Amino acid sequence: MSNVKIEELEAERTWLAFDPMRQLRPHLTSAGFVRLVNEEQRPQGYRLVGSWDGESGRVVAAAGFRESSSLAYGRHLLVDDLTTMPNMRGRGHATRLLAWVEREARRLGCAQIHLDAGTHRHDAHRLFLRTGFTIPSFHFARRL
Repeated sequence: MSNVKIEELEAERTWLAFDPMRQLRPHLTSAGFVRLVNEEQRPQGYRLVGSWDGESGRVVAAAGFRESSSLAYGRHLLVDDLTTMPNMRGRGHATRLLAWVEREARRLGCAQIHLDAGTHRHDAHRLFLRTGFTIPSFHFARRL
């Protein structure tokens, strides 16, 4: 995996993360994804990082995150999205993205990293546990 590159994607390159992100957010179109990220999420502090596959020259995994602060956790980095193209899973892309995010969290002075994962994403759960994450609480949601 020496030909893998992790790089932050600025607004003009948001579109590069669509293929991996649509694995996690299949309801989005390419144009809708770019618009939501650039016009709604980035102004709220959302940042996007891609993992490039050196052979294909494409972003095959991506992480979207933001800085946050709460009474319970203090200043922390919140990972909203982390996904890898199905044919590229198991090659270390998500692990390298998490390592990049951890370095960035430390650089920003965050005390913790937080993320949610769907209850059905067992492979993701194994990755998170293997990379040092714990399950400190349940996340509840209610549709309105």
